[in-house]
Formats: sequence, C-alpha cells, structure tokens
Amino acid sequence: MADRYVRVKTSQGEVCYGLLELNQSIKLLNTAPWLGGEPNGELLAPDTYQLLAPCEPSKIVAVGKNYSAHAAEMGGEVPKEPIIFLKPTTTIIAPDAEIALPPQSHRVEYEGELALVIGSKCFNLTPKQAIATIWGYTIANDVTARDLQRSDSQWTRGKGFDTFCPLGPWIVREISPTAMLQTFVNDTKKPFQAASIEEMVFSPDYIVSYISQIMTLLPGDIILTGTPEGVGPMQEGDRIYIEIEGIGKLQNTVILRSPLPSDEEIEESEIDD
Repeated sequence: MADRYVRVKTSQGEVCYGLLELNQSIKLLNTAPWLGGEPNGELLAPDTYQLLAPCEPSKIVAVGKNYSAHAAEMGGEVPKEPIIFLKPTTTIIAPDAEIALPPQSHRVEYEGELALVIGSKCFNLTPKQAIATIWGYTIANDVTARDLQRSDSQWTRGKGFDTFCPLGPWIVREISPTAMLQTFVNDTKKPFQAASIEEMVFSPDYIVSYISQIMTLLPGDIILTGTPEGVGPMQEGDRIYIEIEGIGKLQNTVILRSPLPSDEEIEESEIDD
C-alpha cells in the first residue's frame, strides 16, 4: 500500500503530521512532509488521535467544468481554457466532519474531485515544470449551493460557505492517470458519479501551469481539478462517500445549519444570561 500522509490532533491537543501505518498507528513527522518532514521517533497508538484535513493551505484554487459531460449537464460547453475560482480556507473540514446546509440555499450539491497538493513555492511554470511541484493527491468535495451559484454573477457565495470543502482522508504521493472517481450517497450500490480522472479536459500539470501564470502557489496549497457529471442535491442526514482509486474514501454527514437568530431572540438570550 502507498504511504498515507495524515494530519492529526493528539489527545493532548497537539496538531501533527504523520504517516498512517497499516495497524492505524501514526508515525509522527517533525514538520509537513512537503517541507522535508522526517519521522521524529514518536508513535501514536490507534484511537489516541483525531484525523484532520491533511493540510492547511494558504488558498484553495478550484477548476470548473473540467469534465465534458459535467459541462454539458450544467448547460454549458467545454471551456477553451480553465475556469478557475477560489474557495476560502474556512470551507475546509476533516473526514467525518459535518457539512452544514446554510439556510440561504435551497439546493446544495456534492461534487467529488481529485485534489492536488502543491509541494513548493512556484510561479510562471510550464506544464513540464509543473509536474514536479505536485507533491501529492487527496480527495475533496467541492460542495456548492447551486441555486446561489446560478443566481449570482460570480461563484464566491455559492462555493464559499463554511464546511463546503471536505478534504482527506490523507495524501498519497502518486496516483494512476486512469484512477476512477466515484461518489455514493448513503447506502446506494450504484455511484452517482463515476469517471476516470483521465477524462479531465485539462490535465493536472496543465492546470498547475495555468494557475501559476496568474498567482504564486505555496507549499501545501490545494488545487481542485473539477468534478465529473452526476452532481446532485444533499439533504439533512445524508452520508456522502467520495472514493478515488489509489487514495481511499472521504466520508461526511450532512446537517442543517441553524438560521440566524432575530434581534429579539438575541436580546432575550442576553436577558436570560
């Protein structure tokens, strides 16, 4: 099995990077692996840590309509060059954390995606140079408030709510160019999304090169490479499973976010306190 790089919180509250062993123990590293982290000699036993999102990026850069069939299901054509947008880092949640449906939206959808992890500071790269800056791969759910995305003139609100980027469960260094991506909802046997990542319109090296010609990418930054067709709505209580061959499975449960309290409710609460 390929090395699985994780980020965890210990029972003492310390956040660390490490290597996940087959018996679920964690071999701790002295820093992030893309910064040259090495084992520090410590080992965390199973059930003594909480699995976190596997990195803390300075930014999340995402690519839209990067699968032809998904572009068609969205009512558009394949773009001539990558469509990119930013998601706030506050959208990131860990494996098994809860996706909160905001009261502002009436249709929030899953989007299973391959995520790239950048390993070094880079700017203005060719595609050939860009390959070396992709340190590893993980899984993301580019959760989208579809009604808000369509009603707004840009995508920030529809893509930017807290909890709208589940990430993990770990990072692997290599992945097959023909790896399958599948998304399941609850106990369905048939995936709602199923595609090989080689079906991308723009390849990972091209995407990194393109983005690097616009902005500097930093170690640990995340690039979302687009989602295949089959996106669909999520409801309270749903369990979303996104699997990518060679990486593993990202799982998250869906809940409702509490609506904004009225001024009267806030005042009553302050009086009660």
